[in-house]
Amino acid sequence: MSNSKTLVLVDGSSYLYRAYHAMPDLRAIPGDPASPATGAIRGMVNMMQALRKEVPADYAVCVFDASGPTFRDELYTEYKATRSPMPDDLREQIAPIHEVVRLLGWQVVAV
Repeated sequence: MSNSKTLVLVDGSSYLYRAYHAMPDLRAIPGDPASPATGAIRGMVNMMQALRKEVPADYAVCVFDASGPTFRDELYTEYKATRSPMPDDLREQIAPIHEVVRLLGWQVVAV
């Protein structure tokens, strides 16, 4: 008899960008460009729910890049040096995405 447990570990930052680029420009108030963007949030919810259905697990953790410089920058000064800045309408969805992922039952970690 096995007491093994299953852990699902997701690269949340990768999922975040995938969701942002896969979804249309969804807004809290449809058609109002001044309304907060919600496309990445919706995409993340869809992907996280699909993954939990596909891979039942005892534990689920979604890991995001921490804001600001991290140990990676100290180890490798060129880390993400050529990457374009994050779009503002994606940046404003990060905190809500963290909260929604928690509400879906995932632990959220920033590294």
